[in-house]
Amino acid sequence: MSGNWDGHGGASGGSTLITNVGELMTQDLEHRVLKDAAIVIEGERIAWLGSTKDAPAADAKLDAEGRAVLPGWVDSHSHLVFAGDRTAEFEARMAGESYSAGGIAVTTGATRAVSDEELTRLVRARVAEAVSQGTTYVESKTGYGLDVHNEARSARIAAREVDEVTYLGAHLVPEGADPEEYTDLVCGPMLDAVLPYVRWADVFCERGAFTEDQSRRVLTAARDAGLGLRVHGNQLGEGPGVGLAVEFGAASVDHVNFLSPEDIAALAGSWRGWDRATGTGARGTVATCLPACDLSTRQPLAPGRALLDAGVQIALAANCNPGTSYTSSMAFCVTTAVLQMHLSVHEAVRAATYGGALALGRESGNDVDGERAVGSLAVGHRADLHMLKAPSATHLAYRPGIPLTHSVWRAGVRVV
Repeated sequence: MSGNWDGHGGASGGSTLITNVGELMTQDLEHRVLKDAAIVIEGERIAWLGSTKDAPAADAKLDAEGRAVLPGWVDSHSHLVFAGDRTAEFEARMAGESYSAGGIAVTTGATRAVSDEELTRLVRARVAEAVSQGTTYVESKTGYGLDVHNEARSARIAAREVDEVTYLGAHLVPEGADPEEYTDLVCGPMLDAVLPYVRWADVFCERGAFTEDQSRRVLTAARDAGLGLRVHGNQLGEGPGVGLAVEFGAASVDHVNFLSPEDIAALAGSWRGWDRATGTGARGTVATCLPACDLSTRQPLAPGRALLDAGVQIALAANCNPGTSYTSSMAFCVTTAVLQMHLSVHEAVRAATYGGALALGRESGNDVDGERAVGSLAVGHRADLHMLKAPSATHLAYRPGIPLTHSVWRAGVRVV
């Protein structure tokens, strides 16, 4: 993320031992949950973890006093680069109007109207809000510029403020634009303008947004430009989004509210070459569930339980955006997944940490390769920790709505 984090001390000048951890939920490949645990941070990395009684010496020591420690949340789907307000749309939807993608145009107008400085300030404030609730790694999309200048501007600002930037020029066809000509723009000059700032490209493959053919053109152009792929798919009804995501080997397909048996089978099939025990082999397409958005749009919740049971890797993300999910609370998403999507606490936390990292291609890396993993706690991984004001992660669902973040470390530095 950007250099704007306000640290409260950390391990940059030596090692720190956090001891007396009531529950350490690693979310590593062994799915370990350690009791009376300890963890050593050295620089930006995790240097050791295990039982408190076996803990090595360190330069500094912190007593967790029985609190639980998790990996920091990995929010793999957000739209943080925007200005304006859409509360009127929200009120209308709560009064019974159905959701459509058209409200995006309202935000586009407001976003284009503000200065770079104001847009940067807004993004920075939203990142800080997420961090205060335990998020240590966050993706954000463009998609509220929808012309070459403003999409490039959004990508440039996002690249300074978040960890991963996704190009979403294919969010909506602007009012008055010809859909085919706009798709050409997305695949050509607009893509060229954002390339220096982005790692991923996305397309809203949905009725009222981009057709299957248009989506295929966007994905092909982005792949040819060397970008990783993501798809907004199957939010408003069954459609081609999941099939396209699997066909193109997209890292994730997000929303997935309306899935046919064939869609679930296709997603499961994409993971057949992946070894869950070692985290190696051909990675499939992560199904990213966005429960806060589902509640706000009054859509059926994504079938997370059915996806897991079929062998699909899932992620949970906040989808912070002004129209359908104006929240950065990953804890709320975890709570909803447990209480309403029938995931266990461990499964929901895993989807919000390791699952998000998997969706961003950041689940692996250690001391050997230097590309440190996020979303899980293991030696050599990045020291992204979320300590709770509770003895176990179960309290996230057991005490819904209660702010449980006690402290947060990102890359070894305490930031909350």
